[in-house]
Amino acid sequence: MTTQQLIKQIKIKKSFLAIGLDTDLNKIPKHLLEFEDPIFEFNKEIIDATHDLCVSYKPNTAFYEAYGVKGWISLEKSIRYINENYPEIFTIADAKRGDIGNTSSMYAKAFFEDLKFDSLTVAPYMGKDSIEPFLEFENKHTILLALTSNQGAFDFQTLTNNGSELYKQVIEISKGWKNSENLMYVVGATKAEYFAEIRKIVPDSFLLVPGVGAQGGNLADVCKYGMNKNVGLLINSSRGIIYASNGFDYAEKARAEALKIQQEMEIILCQA
Repeated sequence: MTTQQLIKQIKIKKSFLAIGLDTDLNKIPKHLLEFEDPIFEFNKEIIDATHDLCVSYKPNTAFYEAYGVKGWISLEKSIRYINENYPEIFTIADAKRGDIGNTSSMYAKAFFEDLKFDSLTVAPYMGKDSIEPFLEFENKHTILLALTSNQGAFDFQTLTNNGSELYKQVIEISKGWKNSENLMYVVGATKAEYFAEIRKIVPDSFLLVPGVGAQGGNLADVCKYGMNKNVGLLINSSRGIIYASNGFDYAEKARAEALKIQQEMEIILCQA
C-alpha cells in the first residue's frame, strides 16, 4: 500500500485508528475454544465488526509465535482474511525485527512477500545495514522504534549525547538511509510532550502511536502535538477494544469501543 492510499482511507473513514490484534487464548471468550482455530475465529469476528472504523490492524506476532506452528498459521490466516476481504486496510506486523543485513533480508521476505503485510516494526539498535534491507521493498513500510511507551524507554532512548537525546539522533540519522521515504516511526502516546520535537525532525512522516487507552495515553494531546497536514498518525488501541467483553457479544462490544475512538477522531479531523 502506498502512503497516498493510506491517507485516502483516513479521509474516507474519518479515522486514523489502528486496532492491535494481540490475541491471547487466556483472554478470549471461552466458547471460542471449541473452534479448531479459536485465535483466527476471534480475529475474524473482530475484523468484520470494526473494519469500517479503522484504517489498520496490527497483530503483535509474539501472541502468535507463543503457540508455535498453530499460532503462526492463525496469523497467516488472519492477514490473508484482511487482504482478501478488506484490501483497503493497512496491515502492520508488530514483530520488532532487525539483525545483520542478510538476516534482515530474510525477515523482510517473510513478512512482506510471504505473509504480505504492508509494514513491519523494526528495532534500530544495529544501525543502517540492519534496516536498509527492509526499505528495499516497494510500497512496503518499515516502522522504526523511536520513542516507545514503556517505562524502560528512559533507560536508553532519552539519554543525552552531544546535546541531543538518543531517540532524536536515531530519527535524524535514519533520514539519510537509502529509501528512507519508506520509513515510519513508533512514538508512544504516553510521551505526548515529545511529539512537537519529533515533528521538527520528521514533519511529514507517519507515526505509529501505541499507548492510547489501556496504557493511559491521551488522544487529544497526541493530535495537538503530532498531527501534520496529512494527519500523519496511526493511533493504536489493542486491549481496550478487542477485550471490551469476554462474552458472546465480544465483537459487538469491540465495535462500540472502536466507534467511540473513531468518533473522537472525526471531531478532531473536522476541527483541524
